[in-house]
Amino acid sequence: MSFDLVLIGGTGDLAWRKLMPALFQAWRHGTLPAGGRILAVSREDMDSAAYRVWLQQRFQDLSGPTRPTAEALAAFTAQVHYLQVDLAQDAHYPALRRWLKEPAAQEGRADGPAESVVFYLATSPHLFPQVCRQLGAIGLHGPEVRVVLEKPLGHDLESARAINRAVGAVFGESQALRIDHYLGKSAVQNLTALRFGNALFEPLWRRDSIASIEITLAESLGVGTRGDFYNRTGALRDMVQNHALQLLTMIAMEPPASAHADAIRNEKLKVLQALKPFDAASARRDVVRGQYRAGVCEGRAVPGYLEERNVPAGSRCETFVALRTEVCNWRWAGVPFYLRTGKRLAAGTACIVVNFRAVPHPIFAGPHPANRLVIKLQPADGLELHLLAAQGPTGTQALAPVSLDLDFDHAFAEDRVGAYERLLLEAIHGRLNLFVRNDEQEEAWRWVEPVLQAWREDDAAGLGPRPYAAGSWGPAAASALVARDGFTWAEEQ
Repeated sequence: MSFDLVLIGGTGDLAWRKLMPALFQAWRHGTLPAGGRILAVSREDMDSAAYRVWLQQRFQDLSGPTRPTAEALAAFTAQVHYLQVDLAQDAHYPALRRWLKEPAAQEGRADGPAESVVFYLATSPHLFPQVCRQLGAIGLHGPEVRVVLEKPLGHDLESARAINRAVGAVFGESQALRIDHYLGKSAVQNLTALRFGNALFEPLWRRDSIASIEITLAESLGVGTRGDFYNRTGALRDMVQNHALQLLTMIAMEPPASAHADAIRNEKLKVLQALKPFDAASARRDVVRGQYRAGVCEGRAVPGYLEERNVPAGSRCETFVALRTEVCNWRWAGVPFYLRTGKRLAAGTACIVVNFRAVPHPIFAGPHPANRLVIKLQPADGLELHLLAAQGPTGTQALAPVSLDLDFDHAFAEDRVGAYERLLLEAIHGRLNLFVRNDEQEEAWRWVEPVLQAWREDDAAGLGPRPYAAGSWGPAAASALVARDGFTWAEEQ
């Protein structure tokens, strides 16, 4: 299969930190289709040879399995090319068409246009409409073309709709791939297999057996040098509206009729539509926003958010969000879902915890924790099932907690695929299962908008985010949020 993958924003951080290493891994694993070309596009003044040198220098900053040998990198970059294009200049786009449509006159493949053309927009979302409009104007919008849209897609419902309208005016919905890299993680892929490929869990996957579900996406890092970007975004837009809600839909959706992309995405949409809506009162009662202060994180002193580079003085941007919601349907009625994300927390971890109900009639003495299923997303992928087992001699037996632990990295060591590697390959092949449909995205924005409005009103009244010390698990109000229902977060159990 011949393909052209065009990285628009080819000299940006995303391109060299995530996308190029992922493409190298696919090349090394032998899964990158033969006969393909990778074209980096940017306004920087260089040619393909200079770009390859630039890329090789950037790869030296990588560590572990993503850092290639010099020989392997040279072999990989032979199919990497560069074209100088200023995206803000309409007159520059015809050069892109010539490069793609007339390959015999260019570097690389000389056997005609590619069977699959993917434009990965690794650039600021405000450029998406102009880029898509110009791609359409020069005829690069045929059925073989797909465009990958990197988040954040807008900053509210209206801006998201505006981007979707602009993209939809040029590309069909099956050509617009809205990426959420969490959907490419192996553990997230195994959510579907866990539920719909095994007879063990699905009968229990409902309100009768499950007491609560929590989703945690925690980072120990601060905003670093991204203070200006993060201050315009915040944790709710950066993590909850996309990553956390996508995980919630995977956990809560009904069994799809098939593995077809739209069958799955239809069920995910139903979950988003069934989320209990916020109003002004519930947004203040059921959502906690916080902002980290100076503290000790991973054994070293770190500054507070307001002391980070490029963060405006007195910023009320949230670096932490915890919220309670419900999925209002027959399967989940009354089951609380807790979502939590934040920066400068006690550990960098992502997991989903399914808390099962206690047995209806205990016959063993003493209090015992209920069963839990922990789906680990990072830093390692895996599953933990927390059970109870008898301990001690006959007649004096007591129950003690035990766990079954499946480490995906160990179990599937030879088959591990990174999130971006998987998503890029899916985009090249035109498979849509792991990408977000426009109605999903807009429904997610619709759900968070009342929270954003409540925060704007609070800011006007001088009520900002709650402070929490770097290295902690966030404001105390986050613990109180789940304690109201008689629960505790996983690390407190």
